[in-house]
Amino acid sequence: MSEFAFTAEQRAGVYRAIGERRDMRHFSGGEVAPELLARLLEAAHQAPSVGLMQPWRFLRISRPDLRSAIARLVEEERLLTAAALGERGEAFMKLKVEGIHDCAELLVVALMDGRETHVFGRRTLPEMDLASAACAIQNLWLAARAEGLGMGWVSLFDPQALADLLQMPAGAKPVAVICLGPVAEFYPAPMLALEGWTEPRPLCELLFDNLWGQQS
Repeated sequence: MSEFAFTAEQRAGVYRAIGERRDMRHFSGGEVAPELLARLLEAAHQAPSVGLMQPWRFLRISRPDLRSAIARLVEEERLLTAAALGERGEAFMKLKVEGIHDCAELLVVALMDGRETHVFGRRTLPEMDLASAACAIQNLWLAARAEGLGMGWVSLFDPQALADLLQMPAGAKPVAVICLGPVAEFYPAPMLALEGWTEPRPLCELLFDNLWGQQS
């Protein structure tokens, strides 16, 4: 074992947070103490980013009118998504897809404007800015789970409509509405699996040996 490895107890905690992280939709109100929220956002901010561009921007939504407006945008997209799903639309409408009105804290994560000036690591893969923001969101998720808080990533919204609502500059793009706060319990498995929407695939089906589709 590497001399730089954490202790067995510390490693177990890391793997537990990863294994028990859930995309939460059910929240129990309450609050997130300011110092805890600051700690979680600092964890998010420590994420890796291509070219150290740190493309993420976090907006804490504290105004009730904005929270309600965001909920309306999500509901609009929920209906459009159901229509696009065709025969699965009815089943989709039975799923709980957000906890915007119930969570203690509502955040929006956006990509900054002016991203085109950052070429390092993005000349052939410009979407690495989004990958970097996703790393920040994952950091936030794992830290929240370790702190005993639930978190849900909502992506059902029109990005331009949300950007306009929050007065983002041209070029900035919202990528996530984050519901965060206390929960009564954590799902024992991914909610979509529990609801029968889909089943997670085992790693062995997604791991190839050298060439695409080749398995050992």
